[in-house]
Parts: sequence; C-alpha cells; structure tokens
Amino acid sequence: MAEVLRVAGLKKFFPVRRGLLQSVAGHVRAVDGVSFDIHAGETLCLVGESGCGKSTVGKTILRLQEPTAGQIWLGGTEVTTLTEEQMRAHRRQVQMVFQDPYSSLNPRMRVGQIIAEPLENFDIAHGAEKDRQVLALLDKVGLRQDAVARFPFEFSGGQRQRLGIARALALNPRLIVADEPVSALDVSVQAQVLNLLMDLQEEFGLSYLFVSHDLAVVEHIGHRIAVMYLGRIVELAPRERIFAQPQHPYTEALMAAAPIAAPKARSARLVIEGDVPSPINPPPGCHFHTRCPYAEARCRVDAPPLQEIAPGHVVACHLRQPTPLAQVG
Repeated sequence: MAEVLRVAGLKKFFPVRRGLLQSVAGHVRAVDGVSFDIHAGETLCLVGESGCGKSTVGKTILRLQEPTAGQIWLGGTEVTTLTEEQMRAHRRQVQMVFQDPYSSLNPRMRVGQIIAEPLENFDIAHGAEKDRQVLALLDKVGLRQDAVARFPFEFSGGQRQRLGIARALALNPRLIVADEPVSALDVSVQAQVLNLLMDLQEEFGLSYLFVSHDLAVVEHIGHRIAVMYLGRIVELAPRERIFAQPQHPYTEALMAAAPIAAPKARSARLVIEGDVPSPINPPPGCHFHTRCPYAEARCRVDAPPLQEIAPGHVVACHLRQPTPLAQVG
C-alpha cells in the first residue's frame, strides 16, 4: 500500500514562562520523539491517558502547532520546512475532525455555508456546482438536504459531528486526523459515527489517524494501535496482536483497566500505582519506570528504543528483547 504519512522523531515542546520578565524556566515535553507511518486505506489509532500528547501529535501533523523538531512527510513531501503559502497546497490532503462537535462549527453560519467554505477557499466549486457538492456531502454523511438552511444549534451532537465529517470530506483529502471524534457522544451514537467513518474509508480509500482513550472504540475501528505514554510511543502493533498479546507493561495495564462486559468474570489485573510524572521534568530512562512493577536498574537510566519483537510489532521495553523471527509464533 502507498504511504500517505510518515512521521520521524517528532517533538513538540511548549515553553514554561515565569517571573515578571516571563523568562523561559523550562519546557513541557508534550511530544518527545514520535515516529510512525500510515498507509492508504489504513486507520492508525493513538491511545493513552489524558495528557500523553496524542492530540498534540495530530495538531502538529497539520501544522496547527509548529513542531519543535522532527520530520513529517505528507504524500511524499516533507512539510515541516514549507512556508505557509507552500503548505496551503498540502492542506487539501489532510483534514481534521475535532473532538467537540459543539464548538468546532461556527454558530453564526448555516450548514450550507460551513460545508461550502473549503470549496470556496480552495477555488474548487462555485455557484450551482458548489451547491450540488454540498448536497452530495450531506447525503454521504446521512443528513437530509434541507439541513443546508439550518444553523448548528438545531442539530444533536451526533448530527453535528456528521457535519464536521462532511466539511472534512469536502476537499477529498487522503488523510483525516480524528481527534476523539466520538468521546462527547452517547454510546449508541458513537457506534453510528464509527460505522460511518468506516464506510467512508472503504468508499473513498481514506486513511485515518484516530486519537482516542477508549479501547473499545479503537478495537472497533483501528487497523494498527500505537500506545503513547508521556510523549513517547511505547508500543505499536496490529490491532489483533495488541489486544491478544500486549507486550509493554503500560499497554498491559490499560487493557486490564478496561471494563469487562461479564460482571462475574475475573481476570488477573496489572495495577499501576502513583501519578503520571510531570512532562516538564520527565524521569530519566524509561518514562514509565516510576510506575512499572517490573522495573529494573537499567530502566531508571537507559531509555529503551522501539524494537521489533515480531513482524509489525514494536515495543520500547528492556524486558522485551527482540526475538528471532523464525522463533516467533
């Protein structure tokens, strides 16, 4: 499959300013050396606790926030060095669906204007052709055509998120960054929106970077799962392998913390104690060693690199040494 996005060594640090002169006293290491790729028609899910940096990754890829370091290739073009004018042409290839369907739509604009805005901004369609495309987009996301004359406040949360998806589709992008797109919706509506995204992916060959903290959601929609902790990816693997054989202790703890559908079921749970360290002053070595029940002396000193332990399965943990491929079951 063709590579749509490649990220290498991405970092995003936010300065911490203090004092009367607002001098820089430190940095929040929101994203600290993240690397991954996404192929055509694939959904890569970024999961982790709140504050781990997963949403910042998505915003940095779109250059809504400028990266501190690293490289981003979009459609084979390295975009981190492009000027704003040069970047404009590439913005058509990647769009975003935001977490909050209530604040992501302009309340003073009618639905037809909201969806038509990107078509006009990029000089794609005007007049009758623009109106035709707007109606077609509404139909694609399951909304009636009479919605064009209404305002966002007249719709439910699920319908508003469908409007956000229609707006993202207007430019026919290759990649959509979906930042917690169903977290503000009821469970029944979540399923409808997820199924819509999957249907659109199949129809248009879309690729998704899907940001979420909900394991049930990513198990439903994801092809590969990347687990983040304190600004770093600690494990990345195909969905089936992540859920069947999590290798990093943090991934194992996330799986154990997920609610079980059978109330009487019992499972051995890996319990992690303590709070997430501050991203302003992260611990040396493995960032997770302060909460890891398996931590060894070297975990406190040396940061483990991402190592492939099976085809397509990489993990950053000293306890998981690479296994020869011939021995992998």
